[in-house]
Amino acid sequence: MTIENILLIGGSGYVGRHLMNALSRRNVRITVPTRRRERAKHLLPFPMVDVVEADIHDDATLARLAAGQDAVINLVGVLKGGGGKTDGQPWGKGFDRAHVELAGRVARAARAAGAQRLLHMSALKADAEAPSAYLRSKAAGEVAVRAAFPGATFFRPSVIYGQGDRFLTVFAGLCAMAPLLPLACPAALFQPVWVEDVAATMAECLDHSESAGQTFDLCGPKVYTLLDLVDYAGRAAGSPGNIMPLGDIPSYLMAWMLELLGGPMTRDNYRSMQVPSTCAPGDCGVLPFGRRATALEIIGPTYLSDGRRRAGYDDFREGAKR
Repeated sequence: MTIENILLIGGSGYVGRHLMNALSRRNVRITVPTRRRERAKHLLPFPMVDVVEADIHDDATLARLAAGQDAVINLVGVLKGGGGKTDGQPWGKGFDRAHVELAGRVARAARAAGAQRLLHMSALKADAEAPSAYLRSKAAGEVAVRAAFPGATFFRPSVIYGQGDRFLTVFAGLCAMAPLLPLACPAALFQPVWVEDVAATMAECLDHSESAGQTFDLCGPKVYTLLDLVDYAGRAAGSPGNIMPLGDIPSYLMAWMLELLGGPMTRDNYRSMQVPSTCAPGDCGVLPFGRRATALEIIGPTYLSDGRRRAGYDDFREGAKR
C-alpha cells in the first residue's frame, strides 16, 4: 500500500500542526482545508502542503477534496458543544455538527473517493452512556464513521500536552499570575500523552495495513490528578501556585459560572472529568507499533518555563483570530 496524497481535516489545529511535521518527512502531498487561509498561514512553509479555503461541512466540497486522496485524516474536535439537544440526541448542537455530522460526512466522502485509509481522532472513554455530552457525541461519531468506512482506524487519546498546548501552558500562566487559584475537580484523573507521540503514532499507522479497523487508546506512562498536573505546571514554570482545591459542589458551581461567562470551563467539562481519562493499567505508556510514550517530566520543562508568556501570546492570537 502506497500513500502519496493525504487529506488532513482539522490540520490547522494544535495536533494538526504536529502531525504535519511527522507527515512532511514522508514525502507525501498533504491537502489542508480551512475556512480562512490566513489562520493557517503557519502551515504554508511546509513543503508538499496545499492549504485551501473550503467549507468542509459541504458534501460537494468534501467530495472534491477527497478525490484522488490515498488517505483521509479527521482531527476535528470541539470542547464546547453549545446548549440544547439536536433532533433528540443527548448532546448539544456544536458537538453534533463537529463530532457526528462531520465525522460521518468525511467518512462517506473518503469511501466514495476510494481512499485506502481513514484515520479518525476520537477521545478516550468515548461511550454512548458517558455522563458528558462531549464523550457521548464522540462515541456517536465513531458509530457514524464505522457505518460509512468500516476499515477506519480510531485514536482515543487522553489529554494531549506539549509545545503550544492549551492545557498545561494555561495553568502555568495562571499559577504565575493568580495569587490564589481555585481549582475545580482537583481529583480528576488524567494520563497525559505528548503531542509528538500522538503525531508519530498516527503517521506510522499509515505503514501498517493491519491497523485498519482498529481502535487505539493513547496514554502516557503515568496517571496524575488534575491537582498534580496544575501543581507541576506551576513549579515547572518557576511559579509554584497557591492552589485552592474545590469540593464537588463548588466545582460544579464554578463550572456553571464560567459557562455563563463564556469562560474556559462548562458543566459538560465538569461531567467529562467525572470519568477517569486513563488507559487500562497494563497499557501505561504502551503505544501502538512498539512505541513507548514519553514521560511528562522529560518534556514539561522544555516548554513550560515560559508558560506565562506563551499563554498570553496564545490568548492574543485567539483574540485576533490568527
